[in-house]
Amino acid sequence: MNNSITVFGAGSWGTALASHLSHQGEDVTLWCRRPEQAKAINMTGRNPDYLKNIDLPERLTATSDLEEACSTDTFILAVPTQSVRSFLKQAKPFLREGIHLCNAAKGLEISTGKRISEIVAEIIPSARYSIISGPSHAEEVALSKPTAVVVASIHEEERTLWQNLLNRGFFRVYTSSDVIGVEIGGAVKNVIAIAAGIASEMDLGDNAMAALVSRGLAEVMRLGAKAGAHPLTFAGLAGIGDLMVTCYSSLSRNYRLGRAIAKGMTLEGAQKSLGQVAEGAYTVRALVEHAKELGVELPIAEAVYRVLYEQKTPISLLEELFSRCPKPEMPPEIRWVSK
Repeated sequence: MNNSITVFGAGSWGTALASHLSHQGEDVTLWCRRPEQAKAINMTGRNPDYLKNIDLPERLTATSDLEEACSTDTFILAVPTQSVRSFLKQAKPFLREGIHLCNAAKGLEISTGKRISEIVAEIIPSARYSIISGPSHAEEVALSKPTAVVVASIHEEERTLWQNLLNRGFFRVYTSSDVIGVEIGGAVKNVIAIAAGIASEMDLGDNAMAALVSRGLAEVMRLGAKAGAHPLTFAGLAGIGDLMVTCYSSLSRNYRLGRAIAKGMTLEGAQKSLGQVAEGAYTVRALVEHAKELGVELPIAEAVYRVLYEQKTPISLLEELFSRCPKPEMPPEIRWVSK
């Protein structure tokens, strides 16, 4: 195939996906927010800000000209979640009707609690939307290490299109029709990963980490049940798969953010030390603000929020979590009983 594809966003994940597609013979344009970044990529063949040691293919070209970047009809959206709305409004005048748009960002919008598919539907309703998610550190994808992900869309032809484009080499792509479940799994796991980083730095042990990840998955499932996701989605790559890699890997930004917080750093200081966006720090605000409206209990997410934004100590919140009233492991609302 030689489709002209644009990747919006030259962070780690956008760069890795652009590099992967280019290596497989696609002509790819990588849109950069800053002109100097685009110029450096075109001159040196490397991204000066992200994945700095990775040589990018010659077929990959960078631009900061949004109108130029929008000249195709096939796009990967890899801008930070909290920037998606403003970016789409900026790009809309240059986009054709019925574009193919595959979102690669994970998270919820703070101000509304909306998933990215809902934001896209508001601003570019004609877009044919897909989402790619799963256990996929950009650093490993860029090095062609074996990776498996899932692409979800309500349109069968869209998920097949992206599967055909991306499923090459050691990058394996499965498909799903469960957009809601894939989006929720990708968003909430980042919050649980912050808790995992805190637990690791506190040296709470393997038992605690396993319990944390398991109960974190329960929070993903509760939110998914409320939103109408398919339960088996959370047993797959966008659920437990992504949760595991994010909660146990030192490549995880959210995990590293949690460790930095547990060492006594402020949220601002921890974010600055990362040099990249840790979406969980933003998603947790949306979760806590909107979970009560939805009637969903998210104790781990609430604890992360209180550590990050109310300066509560991790040990005090650990004690609170363990002193909560005992409950069934699988309450009725999480069972998805057919009516």
